[in-house]
Amino acid sequence: MSEATSCGGVVIYRGKILLLYKNYHNKYEGWVLPKGTVEEGEEHEQTALREVKEETGADATIIRYIGKSRYTFNTASDLVEKDVYWYLMQGQSYYSKPQKEEFFTDSGFYKYHEAYHLLKYSNEKQILEKAYSEYLELKKHNLWGTGASE
Repeated sequence: MSEATSCGGVVIYRGKILLLYKNYHNKYEGWVLPKGTVEEGEEHEQTALREVKEETGADATIIRYIGKSRYTFNTASDLVEKDVYWYLMQGQSYYSKPQKEEFFTDSGFYKYHEAYHLLKYSNEKQILEKAYSEYLELKKHNLWGTGASE
């Protein structure tokens, strides 16, 4: 078994959540949150911001860390245990452009209930629930968009 680490973001702009649609040779298909592998020398926050920008073209700012998900998957030669560190992010606009080289064919901002039902994986649904609840709490206290991290 080997281990892998990725970081990603739940990007929210005006209450809507940024999702990507991946279609990898019709084997791996579905809506996901943007995330990717930590590169050597990178902090988790840097990875999350870079991956959001690379995969979606969207500019975002980290508001706070929201948690980690863990899952395993098989490759041709190995079982991989993956940790994904997630951040709540504020988007700068509704702009997004899916990264074709990574087999993303669509992207867009969706209302919470739409995003929740579109997401393919239960661990990403759980992260979305947590992130959206943090977002609502920050908004309720007029802290969303002020740069406040606590």
